[in-house]
Amino acid sequence: MTAADAELQARFERDRKLILDMAGNYKVRFDFRETTAWDPAYTPIDPKTSGGHEVVRVIEDSGRVIRLQHLLVVEHEGKTHVIKHWRQDWTYEPETVLVYAGQGRWQIEEVPERMRRGRWSQTVWQTDDSPHYGGWGEWSEEGGVPRWRSSWTWRPLARRDAVRKPVYDRYLAINRHSPTPTGWIHWQDNIKMGPKDGALKPFVQETVLNSYDRFDGYPVKAADDYWAKTAAYWAEVRRAWDAAIARGNGVAVAEVADTGSAGAERLMQLATDLSEGTVDRAAAVARARAVIDEVTGE
Repeated sequence: MTAADAELQARFERDRKLILDMAGNYKVRFDFRETTAWDPAYTPIDPKTSGGHEVVRVIEDSGRVIRLQHLLVVEHEGKTHVIKHWRQDWTYEPETVLVYAGQGRWQIEEVPERMRRGRWSQTVWQTDDSPHYGGWGEWSEEGGVPRWRSSWTWRPLARRDAVRKPVYDRYLAINRHSPTPTGWIHWQDNIKMGPKDGALKPFVQETVLNSYDRFDGYPVKAADDYWAKTAAYWAEVRRAWDAAIARGNGVAVAEVADTGSAGAERLMQLATDLSEGTVDRAAAVARARAVIDEVTGE
């Protein structure tokens, strides 16, 4: 092994640890701020903060591919509810990445060969495992702080914006992830874009800082119990989405403001029914495949 190869291998192991260390139990704070209006007719909305409790688990680690599943734990009126949240998939030296192409379409895009070596893609999936966005980038360290910085990445509107029916309809974003002494942060730098005068135009700049601080003071076991009951179901859902994407070299799925995608509400309910024992796994998987076929036009 050459010195260059040894250095690349050491970086690979360091990067893997940084990704795997995102798993854990967290108190999360979400901070959204529209900062600069690029369109003189647009008035930025007021800053908004929210928070919650989130469990992150490694659901696959095959060396060059790592999948992290997020699960929200919500306590309401004396009851604990678990909501399957987003999933992030990391792939080392990817040849392609699934990217958002606008208006409910995602396409497989080749990563330039010169940009693969030593780099990782991050593909983010919605609550029902339908696609959300993807990009590629490199783990580096500046000022003593490790970080992963994505390529410029197109993203559909998050539900927090979609339900408002804004003038813009997508984001052009850079995502950064960094470990902190108490957990990690996800920093989004979003240009909110939309059609105007026959072209895509920027309306406003947004900064989003999601902070994950390690915390065990909530019913973590509820999330693990939910996942134990539904993991096999969600694995089949992932396979069904992967098959649809492979067949079409991408996929088209209608975006729904309240739920994220046209099949989300049904796919999520099937998982809830399975966790509560009102449907068996085979029936839930069969119905889920039918939903995915329906919303992808198969």
